[in-house]
Amino acid sequence: MMPASGPASRENNFDLLRLLLASAVFFWHVYTLSRAPALAVFGVVFSVDLPIQAFFIISGYLVTMSYENSASVRDYASKRARRIYPAYAAVVIACAVAGAFVTTLPSAEYLGADLLRYLAANLAFLNFLGPTLPGVFAGNAFPEVNGALWTLKIEVMYYASVPAIAWLMARLGRWRVLVALYALSVAYVAVLGELHSRSGALIWLQLQRQLPGQLVYFVAGAALYFLDGRLRGRWPAIAGAALAVCAASAWFAHPRAALVLEPLALGVLVIGAATALPYLGNFARYGDFSYGIYIIHFPVLQLLITAGLFAAHPWAGFAAALALVAALAALSWHAVERPFLRRRSHYRLAERRAADT
Repeated sequence: MMPASGPASRENNFDLLRLLLASAVFFWHVYTLSRAPALAVFGVVFSVDLPIQAFFIISGYLVTMSYENSASVRDYASKRARRIYPAYAAVVIACAVAGAFVTTLPSAEYLGADLLRYLAANLAFLNFLGPTLPGVFAGNAFPEVNGALWTLKIEVMYYASVPAIAWLMARLGRWRVLVALYALSVAYVAVLGELHSRSGALIWLQLQRQLPGQLVYFVAGAALYFLDGRLRGRWPAIAGAALAVCAASAWFAHPRAALVLEPLALGVLVIGAATALPYLGNFARYGDFSYGIYIIHFPVLQLLITAGLFAAHPWAGFAAALALVAALAALSWHAVERPFLRRRSHYRLAERRAADT
């Protein structure tokens, strides 16, 4: 496969953007998990849906670029697996080990079938089949060990679908396939939203958040990757129109128009922030900590909540969580993530560029 035109060799703000998005999810969970009234500002200022949707848009853009720039499907799969799985598996196993010291159950009872179910389900990206550990975090508002991992199975499904999507685009036409997938995702969300409205059953909203409901954001990112050359230089005007769409969706609450237009409008704003705004610096010079922050913060917060720190001293709990998450994310990068990356990885090149300046 020949490399497609795109920002692979240009300076961009993707690393900074991902760091900000991961931090936003962490800040939102600080309040929603702890329920500490003193920290309610985090629940007001931050959201969880918007950062996750932005993450999916970025994945659509960058994963499509990764596939286009890979020598083969095997090469592409190797790059994706090296980037996502080592740290993911390390966090899942570390939580299982730490759980032995936190559980309220006897050791013999903890080391049983429920522990094996947790490990098997989570290591296979099926965390919904084993979200809890026996006797761990049972007294918290949410007993899940790592509720942030639900998006990772969607990421993996994105990765697996890209070769099939590329195959279809080569035979049926790029835009015909992308538009069809976008429309399918919008229709899925609309139908499940209607079923929820009629029945009031929350299961429809839960299914709505899964695939293919989230596919619209990935497709928007992929489409913007292919349009990058055509849109370059026109981002200010396009971003203005996208901002108007997002504002209208929020203020006038027109659900059908929002379903169709908002994902693409959000995609324009996210990708524009990464590629069209002035370059804000090499935020990967010391490594990419955004992934570590995302997959580590939830169990750290749960542990501090169990210890009673947030109940007694909310802001001290926040400070402790911030320090622990930052330290563990750095450790994850240097001890687990970086060693598995190839020498030509973007992050290793970013480190070398920083060392040369």
